[in-house]
Amino acid sequence: MEKATFAGGCFWCMVTPFEEQPGIESIVSGYTGGHIKNPTYEQVKTGTTGHYEVVEITFDPSLFAYERLLELYWIQTDPTDDGGQFQDRGTQYAPAIFYHSEAQRVAAEKSRDELAASRRFKDPIVTKILPADTFYPAEEYHQDFHKKNPKHYKEDRAISGRDAFIDVAWAEKV
Repeated sequence: MEKATFAGGCFWCMVTPFEEQPGIESIVSGYTGGHIKNPTYEQVKTGTTGHYEVVEITFDPSLFAYERLLELYWIQTDPTDDGGQFQDRGTQYAPAIFYHSEAQRVAAEKSRDELAASRRFKDPIVTKILPADTFYPAEEYHQDFHKKNPKHYKEDRAISGRDAFIDVAWAEKV
């Protein structure tokens, strides 16, 4: 098993695209990259701790390659917006790929460069590729939020602008 860690705005919206895929063992919402230990959601959402909201995915690379996770990741984000994602603004919601090995770093950089070369977006790709840092699981009420609070999740996702963006920017990929 390997781990993949992705930041793409609100971590609630970053779970569902990955959860039904073969070889995905678990997806945990949490925080990484900051300067305080065991941060809370209330601390992270202020944007002052240096953490990103992320999902940490445990997967079997023989069943679902890291490169395929990267393909799914890009489709969930606006890789040209480093000020947050959709309605979620601030560095804690900025897009980033956290690599756990040299092979993941190389694959992430290659996929970013291929996306840039595709000219799909007129603005530059600004998604950061960073070494994985300590991961702190988010509070229990954030885990599987879409299952525990489906009405709230659907409403939040609908007003976020994420799905409208995906429909336009990634029309032939979804």
